[in-house]
Amino acid sequence: MGLKYLHTMVRVKDLEASLAFYKLLGLEETRRYENEGGRFTLVFLAPPGQPEAPIELTYNWDGDDGLPNDSRHFGHLAYEVDDIHATCAHLAAHGVVINRPPRDGRMAFVRSPDNISVELLQKGGALEPVEPWKSAPSVGHW
Repeated sequence: MGLKYLHTMVRVKDLEASLAFYKLLGLEETRRYENEGGRFTLVFLAPPGQPEAPIELTYNWDGDDGLPNDSRHFGHLAYEVDDIHATCAHLAAHGVVINRPPRDGRMAFVRSPDNISVELLQKGGALEPVEPWKSAPSVGHW
């Protein structure tokens, strides 16, 4: 039996805010599907040059109030980054809370506007811990 990874789907309440967040991470929109009859939009985003590793943002035009709230069953998205310190500084400069700062020079967590946990991992070995991250406390849940 063969198995092929397709995508990870996350529901979003504000498509534009979510797109802005994921684009801050460096993802690029690879395709979009709008369904007038079903009243939803699907937007696929992936890291540059990696169209085989997309996430699917699902936006229901009429909201999600009637859907079960089972988002706790979803763990997190994970992305490798070239420089964990620079990535976190970039996100923080754009108002993203660094929930778990890269105190160890290797790992950080942030959350999307829809409360999706995103893990950022340093490519290769850990970087030398530096301020302001070295002494930064964790904030909220990650």
